[in-house]
Amino acid sequence: MTYRIIGCAMAVHNRLGPGLREGIYQRALAVEMNSAGLSHVDEKPVEVFVDGASVGLLYLDHMVEDALIVEVKSLRHQLTDDEVGQVITYLAATGLKVGLLLNFARKSLEYKRILPPKKLDAWKERIKRYAWMPKKPHNG
Repeated sequence: MTYRIIGCAMAVHNRLGPGLREGIYQRALAVEMNSAGLSHVDEKPVEVFVDGASVGLLYLDHMVEDALIVEVKSLRHQLTDDEVGQVITYLAATGLKVGLLLNFARKSLEYKRILPPKKLDAWKERIKRYAWMPKKPHNG
């Protein structure tokens, strides 16, 4: 499946080229995946729990075939451990086994297939960095 998604991403990159905003690539990739017959959910919210309490939401760019996370970037620099860590965090939060990180801003499409580490507990702490938290009302 990663091969098919990378093919869709290459088609988008060939059509649009580098230099556009991330959201444009996200939507173009969704169109291309639809054409390829891949089912996906865009901007999929994933609730994060710590000790049974909901602590926030993560938003996946695309969840494909209920099995794979696709994270879209438009960064001039090469992908770093920070971006890889973000996808690993998403894998930890969802329990999914494969992530695909795509960077459209480079001359050639940059992509990485990412698997979760064997020990996810340390990564679960990093989730807080990416989680949206509602502001607590002042009791005042």
